[in-house]
Amino acid sequence: MPAMLEHANLTVSDPDATAAWMCDLFGWHVRWSGAATQGGRTVHVGTDNHYVALYTPGSPAKPTDDNYHTIGGLNHIAVVVDDIAAMDSAVSGAGFTPVNHGDYEPGHRFYFHDHDDIEYEVVQYD
Repeated sequence: MPAMLEHANLTVSDPDATAAWMCDLFGWHVRWSGAATQGGRTVHVGTDNHYVALYTPGSPAKPTDDNYHTIGGLNHIAVVVDDIAAMDSAVSGAGFTPVNHGDYEPGHRFYFHDHDDIEYEVVQYD
């Protein structure tokens, strides 16, 4: 069996707020939350099998550069949906701006940035 991605860990300004919009938009749930390293807090949000760990340190630092130009930077996270038009509306309704809509082989996609300027890709496969 090939390896499967179990989780990714992101540093965010407010893990509870980020988890809340992820639950609303993606239909996920909070799996765990609690104290974390460096006086921080972490919220695990996702499905029963896969999740995103949302971490904030005790004293967060501001980002310093565009991740697409930073070695080791996070470029974006992608989620797959069944109805991209409905998700486009939901993303807008949540106060985010869907951009860069496109069709490509084998489906459709758009992107948006959250309050921490983390980029998300939404994909629907044909």
